[in-house]
Amino acid sequence: MPEIDPALSYARRWLEIIQKPRLTQSEAEEIVQETVSNFANHFNRGFLEYRKSVTVLGGYAATEWRGEGALVEDVFGRQWIDCLGGYGLLDLGWSHPRVVEAVEAQLRRSPMPSQELLDPLRGVLARLLAMITPGDIQYFFFAAGGTEAVEGAMKLAKLYSGKSGFITSLRAFHGKTLGSLSLMGKKDFRKPVMPLYPNITWVPFGDAQAVERQLEIAEAVGLDIAAVIMEPIQGEAGAIVPPEDFWPRLRQLCDQYGVLLIADEVQTGMGRTGKMWGVDHWEVVPDIITLGKSLGGGVMPVSSFGAREEIWQVMMEPNPFIHTTTTGGNPLACAAAIAAITVTLEENLPQMAAEKGSKFKAGLEQLASKYPNFYARITGRGLLLAQHFHTPEIGYQIASGLFKRGVLVAGTLTNAKTIRIEPPIYISYEQIDTVLNHLEDTLREVNA
Repeated sequence: MPEIDPALSYARRWLEIIQKPRLTQSEAEEIVQETVSNFANHFNRGFLEYRKSVTVLGGYAATEWRGEGALVEDVFGRQWIDCLGGYGLLDLGWSHPRVVEAVEAQLRRSPMPSQELLDPLRGVLARLLAMITPGDIQYFFFAAGGTEAVEGAMKLAKLYSGKSGFITSLRAFHGKTLGSLSLMGKKDFRKPVMPLYPNITWVPFGDAQAVERQLEIAEAVGLDIAAVIMEPIQGEAGAIVPPEDFWPRLRQLCDQYGVLLIADEVQTGMGRTGKMWGVDHWEVVPDIITLGKSLGGGVMPVSSFGAREEIWQVMMEPNPFIHTTTTGGNPLACAAAIAAITVTLEENLPQMAAEKGSKFKAGLEQLASKYPNFYARITGRGLLLAQHFHTPEIGYQIASGLFKRGVLVAGTLTNAKTIRIEPPIYISYEQIDTVLNHLEDTLREVNA
């Protein structure tokens, strides 16, 4: 039976807590205990087993409360240098003031669209993206999460081409809703919900010859391929950079076989890899692009997919309502994205990511050469980096040691064999040095 009065009392209590800039020791302790209980009993108790914030510190688990720049703080005021960055969400760091100010101003005016009047910020954001994305990509649709952007890109490719097949890569990550999950290159997440979307082909990431072979086979046996979809640099797989000729060759092959090329820039976009867009490293223009994560400046959820006018015609005619959403592209999200783009361009965050990433990667490579018994390799570009260890057990020990020393990192979902380094682009050079020093201390401890 519904518990209306207790629910109302509980909600009111939390609204009061939300208003508090600081907590007392007893309030903090109570929030930690309550949070762990709520996760275990009402959200997903399995999450607790994979959270170092619960399993490493002992006593009271780390429960996040505030963040600023590259620092995140828990309810007790304990701080960590954030080298996880929300898996690419926090390129601009925690609570960037320009983005927060834009959202606050819009919040006081109109938080959500009427669905009938024209909301100006949606048009502004679409025009901005047309101005800064590769080539002649002109039209955009907005949603909340990256997986929705990929779903939209798949739908657009099918509508335009009249075909249904896709070529993707092993270990690819494009989202977890059923369409984007169909492109997933890991069985852990696919197998439990099979069957998924049909007519999907996988190739090793970075192997253009394998893509060409699949296109040849599809043509020979009459399979219809709508698009090839790839991440410019694989994120979830461990910051895997393809060979230099891979993306130019993909563009050539897609043109040759009359297949669309989709670049999934949800994690690589907005400067993360040292260029505004991941495909810019190879000066390749995709037919369709997907965006997300840091597009909202780390303040609001917003994602997008876009294409050039010729392709977008199928979204406008004969039925302009063929793809819609109630809350995607709302004024708050668009205000955040406009501010995030402004900051990214004004401060040249792609160059900042390239320079800081170069320093960070050099430091990681130096440690990897010093401890070859732990490390297999260091990969990545810009501030999308990864440490690849010989075993998941080693990776977990390193991640745990860093966490105890005030550095937040994480593996690739459920596997600690690869530990990503994906901090806010605003991480300072001093903080990079601190992270590398703490990493070396951890390596010494584990090696002892």
